[in-house]
Amino acid sequence: MARMNWPTILYEDHEFLVIDKPAGQLSVATEGSQNTAYRQATDYIRIRNKRARLFIVHRLDRDTSGVLLFAKNEALKLALQENWNELVRRRGYQAIVAGKPPKEADTLRSYLLENRAHIVYSAQEKKGGKLAVTHYRFLKERKGYSLLDLSIDTGRKNQIRVQLADLGCPVAGDRKYGAGKAGDPIRRLALHAGNLILLHPINGQEYSFTAQLPREFGRLFPEKFPKEETKL
Repeated sequence: MARMNWPTILYEDHEFLVIDKPAGQLSVATEGSQNTAYRQATDYIRIRNKRARLFIVHRLDRDTSGVLLFAKNEALKLALQENWNELVRRRGYQAIVAGKPPKEADTLRSYLLENRAHIVYSAQEKKGGKLAVTHYRFLKERKGYSLLDLSIDTGRKNQIRVQLADLGCPVAGDRKYGAGKAGDPIRRLALHAGNLILLHPINGQEYSFTAQLPREFGRLFPEKFPKEETKL
């Protein structure tokens, strides 16, 4: 029997399953696509219980890697989704961007709208848009690219990509919002959901889930990936 392609498990208990979703994989199915993080995670939990179910709590864009959380019962899923903004203490990301931002750290605020071509764009006045808030901190610079640490207060579609492009520092590998400036130095969208911290909606316990920076990021920032010691 062929070996199944299981997801990378970051955490699991009787209520949660948290995986490290790879770049290039959909979180959930769209028409004509079944090779999704949800499908793989469901197959994984059904090894032990064929009737087990998973419930989607949030999503990541196809080309973004990192922490993706599922609930193992519907009541928990609903409790999380109904109070998501109050329960989430941090949604942290790392990104490689073209150029260097004008400040070492700043908060980006704009209202996001979507046109008929499904392109998200910013406006400084509301006018039907949804407020998006992104915080960034500059970490390192190399070869015309910067490594940023980010966190978001709102989870709007393509939020980080749009606001960083507005700043003049599009995410590397972003063909949709990079306007030709982003380049593709690591051969993928250089955006990673590295950390999720949230409170359990029932018992109030804090959970912190972390997905290590993908090794592709080491093509530009190799110091983040120390060489393994040679075993004698």
